[in-house]
Amino acid sequence: NVPEDQEDKLLLASWGLPKGVLEKYHSLGVVQMFEWQAECLMLGQVLEGKNLVYSAPTSAGKTLVAELLILKRVLETRKKALLILPFVSVAKEKKCYLQ
Repeated sequence: NVPEDQEDKLLLASWGLPKGVLEKYHSLGVVQMFEWQAECLMLGQVLEGKNLVYSAPTSAGKTLVAELLILKRVLETRKKALLILPFVSVAKEKKCYLQ
C-alpha cells in the first residue's frame, strides 16, 4: 500500500509530467492511478532506469505504468525508448496515442 504521507503520488500530476501530457491523460479520464500502480513507480530505483517486473490481470492498468516510466525516462534523459507490443493493431493505436 502507498503510505499515507505519499497518497498524493496517486495523482498523475504528482509525477512531474509536462502539462500537455497531463491534459491528454485527463481528457481520457485518467487523473489518478490505482495504489498498486503508484507502488510500482515508487519501488527501488525504477524511475532511475532499474528493472521492474509486475503482473496484473488483463485491463488492470499495466500499460499506464509502462507509459509513465517510458515518458519520464525519455523526457528526463532525452534518449529514445523502445516499446514492444504484441499486435500490429495495438502498436498502431499506441503510436497515435503517444504522439
